[in-house]
Amino acid sequence: MTIDEQDTVTTAPRTVRRLDLPAATELAGLAAVFEDLQYVLRCCEHLVSALGGRGEPDPALVEALWTGALIGYARCFSSRAAVLAEADVGELGIEGEVTQVHGMLKKARDHLASRHTNPREAFTIGVAQSNDGTPTGVAVVSSPRPPVDEATVRMLGRLAYGLSGLVDGRMQECQNRVLAAAAALTPGELARLPVVHLSEG
Repeated sequence: MTIDEQDTVTTAPRTVRRLDLPAATELAGLAAVFEDLQYVLRCCEHLVSALGGRGEPDPALVEALWTGALIGYARCFSSRAAVLAEADVGELGIEGEVTQVHGMLKKARDHLASRHTNPREAFTIGVAQSNDGTPTGVAVVSSPRPPVDEATVRMLGRLAYGLSGLVDGRMQECQNRVLAAAAALTPGELARLPVVHLSEG
């Protein structure tokens, strides 16, 4: 059961119908971005715990969480979804060079999610020489790239948190438009819409 604004107990809806309206499509896009931002926040929380704990953090865990966070964050600015724009970052009121940080985070996503290069280490091949200068073997030298630091993780968390509030406000406004559009339909028109099957839990 749910409780409405007047604190009266109401039952859960018996039937949900799918709306194929522009406002409904917009609301679905907003909801997907909001969920992505919540995922980014969860990754950042786990990263802060991993980086601030005792001993050396597990590099595989850190890379997995950081890569997931960056992919989720960058996806929120997809031009195809057109939910968030670059200008939205500057309007959050967060101190510091947030626009530059935003650009750096997107570049880091491209680097970590590359299908072609190893994001963790760069490799150089050399030849080992004896004292007389003759080659004696091949040396594979790796140069590890620096891991993410806690300050950068916290900045991403602040951005994701601020953007979550922005998207949530837009969702509320869009939800009102969807409800108004649905209220304009007759019961017969609603009955012809496809049913959305809700899972019981």
